[in-house]
Amino acid sequence: MLVVALNALAACAQTATLSPGIPDWLQKIPPRTWASDVTANTLNNLHREGSFLRYRVHIVDAKSDRVREVIESRDGNVARLILFNGKPLTPEQDKAERDRLTAMLSDPSGFAKHARGDDSGKKIADQLIHLMPEAMNYTYVPGQPQTGHNPAVTEIVIDFEPNPKFHPPTTTAESLTGLRGRTWIDPQSRQIVRMEGTIFKGINFGWGMLAHIYPGGKLVYEQSDAGNGRWVYSKFVERISVRALMVKSLNISTDVDASDFKSIPSMSYQEAIQLLLSTPLPTK
Repeated sequence: MLVVALNALAACAQTATLSPGIPDWLQKIPPRTWASDVTANTLNNLHREGSFLRYRVHIVDAKSDRVREVIESRDGNVARLILFNGKPLTPEQDKAERDRLTAMLSDPSGFAKHARGDDSGKKIADQLIHLMPEAMNYTYVPGQPQTGHNPAVTEIVIDFEPNPKFHPPTTTAESLTGLRGRTWIDPQSRQIVRMEGTIFKGINFGWGMLAHIYPGGKLVYEQSDAGNGRWVYSKFVERISVRALMVKSLNISTDVDASDFKSIPSMSYQEAIQLLLSTPLPTK
């Protein structure tokens, strides 16, 4: 939920405050002008058709350190574990992965259920993006500090904070009321380059009965150009503390990096699985 919220926060802007340290030409452009384009591009990223990628995802959390190879098929994403805790898979681990993927080949309904889960996430993203104009206020950042990811491009830098007049219409939207931070936008593509968010006050879901996110949490989200105008996430960092169902508290620490993006032709999920199974595993 917070991942989607963070990805959506750069979508729209409400106000601009003229301030020293901001170029004159930029002060003449309301943040909403940039944000409107970012909104359209964010939605396009979520629902892009006819473009498919193969890439690696490196996930480090409290459970383990693992690398998966991911293939986007026209039916949904398919992934295979290729490294675990920094080491090649053991024969037992490899067999377990092969058995799991092979079972999916003969279970189209099961895979379709998995794909519908991804679609539900896209629907949440759509809802949050459309709420941004009223949920957040934005201002240009004096000095416009750059990420340095692409020295040839001068990014547009905007701070965001919740609009005190905003009343969340859904439980999901409550996640926007305690986040503030900073967004870097590529002015040529009008895409998010980086976003940093801080949970500055506690966030309740369902008046705290479903969950409560404690203040002090940090979120980082980055995107990169994967080619052919396709922008995808390349980094996500999450450091939050959550109390679930008023009982159990969890400290969540997750680092996700995506890399090695390659454009691929359209294929079915079965073809994607066969391609993953026929690819040799890393030996180190």
